[in-house]
Amino acid sequence: MITLFTRPTPTRGARRGSPAGRARRAAAVALAVAAVLPLAASCAAGTSVLDKDTLVIGVKPDQPGLGVKVSPGKYRGFDIDVATYVARKLGKPVRFVDALSSQRERLLMDGAVDLIFASYSITPERKTKVAFGGPYYVAHQDTLVRTGQAGIDNVRDLRNRKLCQVTGSNSWKRVKEERKIPVVLVPSVSYSACVSDLRTGKVDAISTDDLILAGFATPGTTIVNAPFSDERYGVGIRSGDVDGCEAVNKAITEMYQDGTAKRLLERWFARSGLALTFTVPQFEGCG
Repeated sequence: MITLFTRPTPTRGARRGSPAGRARRAAAVALAVAAVLPLAASCAAGTSVLDKDTLVIGVKPDQPGLGVKVSPGKYRGFDIDVATYVARKLGKPVRFVDALSSQRERLLMDGAVDLIFASYSITPERKTKVAFGGPYYVAHQDTLVRTGQAGIDNVRDLRNRKLCQVTGSNSWKRVKEERKIPVVLVPSVSYSACVSDLRTGKVDAISTDDLILAGFATPGTTIVNAPFSDERYGVGIRSGDVDGCEAVNKAITEMYQDGTAKRLLERWFARSGLALTFTVPQFEGCG
């Protein structure tokens, strides 16, 4: 054990309350602080994504168009391509892992991942636990129903209908809590499971980001095309990593400026018929 400093023993020439005594105590405190600061700095070192040799990035494994696992460790989708671009700009190789909606904050807080690119909407509640770079895209919440299903033309028509509720997602809250629409919530583990429930009639509708719905919209299902919110897809990052956040934002800006964002959005979503946006989103700020 290292003793940083000891209390100076008062002497006849430097009593506790004397100017000399106070000066000695101040000098001892200064020495203690000087000893502690390097230790604190060494503890903080290596906590930024910029200090990592390889970035571990959490992505969705089951959202067509955004993130789908095609084999162990291999994924494809818009979020995967954006994450790969950002990592390349940071000069880092990447390893992708699953990040389900219910796991995202915990993965970051536990240090299991360095970044999250997983249709991760920025919300005030989430910002109390983690930080966000971006957003790298602003989606809009919409509704998916069975083709030919009558009476659902907008979110208000979900009144008394069965709505899929994915664990860890905030989308159902924007219907039931923010807009006070009395829906019957049917719990589900993922949006892919929701689509199965929609096709079998277990639920009447799925309401979430239009980019997510675009990936799931197949014969037998239809997007209502009545958006009612802005969903800012952020890059999840551990709180306090300001340098890493600013580097991520710089990379996202370059992605839009060099035309990569437009190319990726059209690659994955042009066939959906959604009105896509190709301008740099307004960032949250990293302070």
